[in-house]
This record gives sequence, C-alpha cells and structure tokens, in this order.
Amino acid sequence: METKKLAGLAPDAVFAYFEEICAIPHGSRNTRLISDYLVQFARDRGLRFTQDEVGNVVLFGEGTCGLENHAPVILQGHMDMVCEKDADSKIDMAREGLDVCHDDEFVFAKGTTLGGDDGIAMAYALALLADTTIAHPPLEVIITVDEEIGMLGADCIDLSELRGRTMVNLDSEDEGVFTVSCAGGATATISLPVDRRAVYGPCVRLSVDNLQGGHSGAEIHKNRANANKVMGEFLNRIQDLMPLCLTSLTGGSKDNAIPRSCQATLVAMGTHLERLNDVAAALQAEIREKYDEPEATVQAFDVDALGGNSLSTQSTASVIALLCAAPNGVQQMSQDMEGLVQTSLNLGIAKLGERFSATFSVRSSVNAEKQELLSRLETLAQFHEGSFAIAGAYPAWEYKKDSALRDTMVRIYREMFGKEPQVLAIHAGLECGLLSEKLPGLDCVSIGPQMHDIHTSREKLDIKSVERTWKFLLEVLKNL
Repeated sequence: METKKLAGLAPDAVFAYFEEICAIPHGSRNTRLISDYLVQFARDRGLRFTQDEVGNVVLFGEGTCGLENHAPVILQGHMDMVCEKDADSKIDMAREGLDVCHDDEFVFAKGTTLGGDDGIAMAYALALLADTTIAHPPLEVIITVDEEIGMLGADCIDLSELRGRTMVNLDSEDEGVFTVSCAGGATATISLPVDRRAVYGPCVRLSVDNLQGGHSGAEIHKNRANANKVMGEFLNRIQDLMPLCLTSLTGGSKDNAIPRSCQATLVAMGTHLERLNDVAAALQAEIREKYDEPEATVQAFDVDALGGNSLSTQSTASVIALLCAAPNGVQQMSQDMEGLVQTSLNLGIAKLGERFSATFSVRSSVNAEKQELLSRLETLAQFHEGSFAIAGAYPAWEYKKDSALRDTMVRIYREMFGKEPQVLAIHAGLECGLLSEKLPGLDCVSIGPQMHDIHTSREKLDIKSVERTWKFLLEVLKNL
C-alpha cells in the first residue's frame, strides 16, 4: 500500500482528503477527473448531488447533532488549480498527480504549485460531509470549475435548487482575514497580424528569467517586475542599435499570474553578442534596482543557426511597440480604503505564433474604471491594426453593510483567539460576486488558512493554520 505522505497531520481527515485531491490532475480546463471524484464521494455516502455538463458539482449534506432543521449554510470553493512548475520538474501536470510532502511546518509540492488554492476548500468540505458526528446545519457545497481562468464555472452554474442564503467562501489565503468584498475583472486579449518571411543572419536567444512572479491580484502592488514588459524593453533597446527580425517569443502561461520568465529568439543583423550582453547587463542592473527582484537575470545567447522563418522588421517593430506601450500593474489605488488596489492589469501571456497575442488580467472594484481600462486596450489593438477580445468577465462583489454572518464570525474569532480579525476588501477576484447575482440576498464572507506564494512553485500551506481554520469553521457552523 502506498505510504500517505501527509499521514499524522491534524486535522487528519482534512489532510487525507487534501492528499487524495493532490493525486488527481486538476488544472484549469482539466477538471473532469476531480469533478468525477467529488461525485463518487457523494455516491459512496448516499449524498444528493448535482453535476452539470461543464463539471460544476453541488453536494448536499443533512444537518447533524440537533441542527437538522436549521437553515442551510453554503460552503464554496473551486476545483481547478494554477499549474506552474520549475523548468527541471519532470511532472506532467496534465496527467500526473503532485509530489506532495511536508516539513512539519508547511505542506508543499516538489517543483510545482501545490493547489492549496483551492484544494483546501474541497478537503474541508469533504471532511465535514463525511463525518456525521460534527455538528452543523444542512450544507450545500458548491465546487466550481475553471475559477482561475475567469470564473467560468461560477458564471454558468445553475443554483436554482439551493435554499441557503448564508455562504462561507473558502478561497482566501490569509488566516485571520475576513474578505467581504472584491474587485470585478475580465481577461482581455490583443491579437496582431504578423508578416513572416525567410530571413538570413546570425540568430540570438534572449532570456528574462528568475523574477518573483505571483498572483496578479493579491501581489500586483508588491513592486515585482513583469517578464513580458522587461522583454519588450530589452528588444526595444536592441532595436535602437540594429534591425531586428523576431523568430519566436513566449512569456508567461496564465493571465492571472505575474510572468516570471520570457524567452525570445531573433535574427540580429549588424552586431556582436558582446554588445547585446552589454545591453542585457545594464537592463538587469536597472530591474534589480527598480523592482524587488534581487535574482532577476537578463541575458543574450548565440544560437547555432543562420536565419529562419522570422517576422519582418516592420512586424517586429509592431510587436515591440505593443509590449512597451501596453499598460501594466497598478493603475489606481482606493481613496476610501488605505492600501487597497482599486484598478490594475497584468500582461500575463505574450506569445508569437501565426499571430502575436498579448493577454491581460484586468481587475477593478469600480466597474467604470474596469470598462475604461478595457477600452484603452481595445484602442491599443486598433492602433496596431489588431483584434481585441474579452472573456471571463465577472462583476465586483459589493460590500454588505448589514451582515449577520460577518458579525457572528467576528464574535467567534474574538472569543477563540483573543484578538480581532481583519475585515477587508481585496483586489483579487472571488466568485462571490457572480454567486450573489444568482442567489439574491446572499450573506457571504471568505476565509481560508495561511498560504504563501500561491500560483508559483514556491507555494506552501501552513499546517497549524489549516487546523486553526478548521476549528474556527466548525465553531461558526455550530453557531449559525
């Protein structure tokens, strides 16, 4: 029998289910196996469930321990994870489970993201539903698909069978923080036509690497460089020295993850590698000084080739101009809540193929500012004679002035831990706004255990925090 690597960690049922979840591939757009796993869990225990055509699952649990006739409480999370890994990782995250382990303080996955965002929500919910000795009211557990790529599951899920109007969202990563409002957002893509032709000359590979990356909502304000923007500046400085013809360019893989790396190859005519390395060294020094990027590397390498199917100099110039001109990062801070990012965007993916595409995650807690930013991107696309598309748009989750759930949770937290929780609005996106539109009058708070460096291969989940949050959740459910 395979040894369970998380055996012995408390709460044991939560970590047992979390390890089972980690063993199942469940990246965005690859959630059928995990969706079916949730359904099989329900069938094995005789629980009522629904599973729609895209894979969203709702699980229904009866109340227990004298709370059977109370109003239902909704628990909510998502089943997909962001799949990022180190360059030397051999794991195929589309087909294989994670190499999950722990060091007695944190749970992590070797060389890859862990998927604590939001595997821990599923683990909490399954542990609750499986144990009839835990006191709780009737539970309606919503687990959606494809949250990480635009909340696609929450957008289309049918919640007409749900009776609950009190919801605990389990998709936060800071213990002791109660999220009560979040920004709306959208994914926007600019696509440019390009002219390819056979070009002959010395080939060079450019690399921007070892940036910190991170979540484009939660960490967009942390002075981290964007690899795609740095590559645009690198190319622009080289273009000032000589004609360029781009052959390839790839940076980032998720619109909502700040890209850590961008790679490009080009035909550079009329220079020596030494001059390019001078440009690289100067830019690297600037990036390390300007941003919180002590490990940033900007480099140029010879390629053993003479030319290829490259862009024309005009198309290359258009790509470089777009990379340099595209807005990125924090655009507006809130005037009402100190330290809260109000509007931002992240150039998460840049890719050169038959066309050049730049994909952005756009966020704002002010709908008018979100629309204004999308209009700016569309104007930029038109200027470069390209196309523009918006996907995965979702509304802001507005603050609810009178919230019985929030008041109850604050009281219980104070009683259990002897301190006040933080009650915050956040810039990162949550599904609560979409679900509130489907469930009028919904009273909702988002919580979660402490996680670090989500959406990166450095992601780790605090073991003791998982236990504290579990005990807090049980106490909340008993008191609703």
